[in-house]
Amino acid sequence: MVTALIPNLIQKYSRKQKSKLPPGPKPWPIVGNLPEMLSNKPAHQWIHNLMKEMNTEIACIRLGNTYVIPVICPTIARVFLREQDAIFASRSLTTCTDLVSSGYLTTILVPFGDQWKKMKKTLSNALLSSHQLLRFHDKRNEEADNLMFYVYNKCKNVNDGVGGLVNIRSVARHYSGNVIRKLVFNTRYFGKGMKDGEPGFEEVEHVDSIFVLLRYLYAFSVSDYMPCLRGLDLDGHQKKVKEALRVIKKYHDPIVEERIKQWNDTPKVDEEDWLDILISLKDANNKPSLTLEEINAQIIDLLIATVDNPSNAFEWALAEMINQPKLLQRATEELDSVVGKERLVQESDVPKLNYVKACAREAFRLHPMAPFNPPHVSLSDTTVGNYFIPKGSHVILSRKELGRNPKVWNEPHKFKPERHLNVSNVVLTEPNLRFISFSTGMRSCPGVMLGTTMTGMLFARLLHGFTWSAPFNVSTINLTESKDDISLAEPLVAVAKPRLAPQLYQL
Repeated sequence: MVTALIPNLIQKYSRKQKSKLPPGPKPWPIVGNLPEMLSNKPAHQWIHNLMKEMNTEIACIRLGNTYVIPVICPTIARVFLREQDAIFASRSLTTCTDLVSSGYLTTILVPFGDQWKKMKKTLSNALLSSHQLLRFHDKRNEEADNLMFYVYNKCKNVNDGVGGLVNIRSVARHYSGNVIRKLVFNTRYFGKGMKDGEPGFEEVEHVDSIFVLLRYLYAFSVSDYMPCLRGLDLDGHQKKVKEALRVIKKYHDPIVEERIKQWNDTPKVDEEDWLDILISLKDANNKPSLTLEEINAQIIDLLIATVDNPSNAFEWALAEMINQPKLLQRATEELDSVVGKERLVQESDVPKLNYVKACAREAFRLHPMAPFNPPHVSLSDTTVGNYFIPKGSHVILSRKELGRNPKVWNEPHKFKPERHLNVSNVVLTEPNLRFISFSTGMRSCPGVMLGTTMTGMLFARLLHGFTWSAPFNVSTINLTESKDDISLAEPLVAVAKPRLAPQLYQL
């Protein structure tokens, strides 16, 4: 009997030996590699430098009792999000994601389970379907028109036709904020509004608060890896997130509560915006499908999913293109060829603008909005690339290094839109994970169509409507990344000159 068991024991031991954790730094007892993380801020640079030193495309870093698995190789990334997608379909639990999602009531931030399935189905079917995209076309177009009006007013009155200075980061972020406010609340302004199309104090405070949430949602916080410390807020992330939520709720909650009252008093015949749709949804018993808390939390979820990707891509792309004027010239020549100069770009034109889309795609590749994608948490033990990945591991794909992997991309650090023109129709998605724009798999962005439409219009309208150049005392745009994240270190300020007939910029 004992003799018969020996081969099985040897086989199990051999299999266990073959499946080892990915390479990584030796962890300390209990705290793991948290001391190194805290002494080498920002954490994303420490992780990327560590992987370069170890010459590995997948690593294992233990933070507290959590295994964090960073990945910079598209082939390995595809195993996680395509071949074993179902195993890595959950999300990590952090203090900030708990706060922002009101206790995990939403879609993006919620661990795998019934609540996530419910809210993703709601988004996909009720808000983000192709039918709804077409239905709310006019609202998006209003904000694309206002974008032109706003930038035109920044530069039309400058003497001698030399153009005016425009803060591109502000313009791009507020265009994105305007679109999502119009879709959700059917309004551009929370306050009285501005005659020249620019954001007022309320909109500035609102968008700034959204970006505070984005900064801290998945920031590496010691409290998230040492549960006994969660109530202490040692790094101050919770305080900043709570204040940003207070500001956002100050604007949202009165609108939502008043709209629910309207629906309860006299139900509308037609839904005029996403808020109406969320309120009007009914379950099988003709009861409201969503609670007030779910509606409020999901609206914030939609906001944080909408504003950063298009705005970051355009700011970086324009900075790169100003430094390479031939790229700007090629983009405007394509726009003039497809659209002409007698009208504005429309959403229906964007599919024909392959070079403009290639510029956006190249910005997503080279200058993503964040160092890593949100963590994918493993629901069971598994093996990837001969490495053992324990249940509960946090897999983080490097947006930065996937897009700059020299094994995949020639001259990976150079902005070259033409590298994407080897297909008949350029798209902004990348299912093969050679870079990450909207991710892929079960946890991919349900608003891909909306995101690509917003990005395409932001690029096309501003490249078609204006000539762009560096400020007068600047020879080239500084492309240095921020020390804290990977955004442009300083907001891009550029000179804009109208290049179309004045009447096209009027509302």
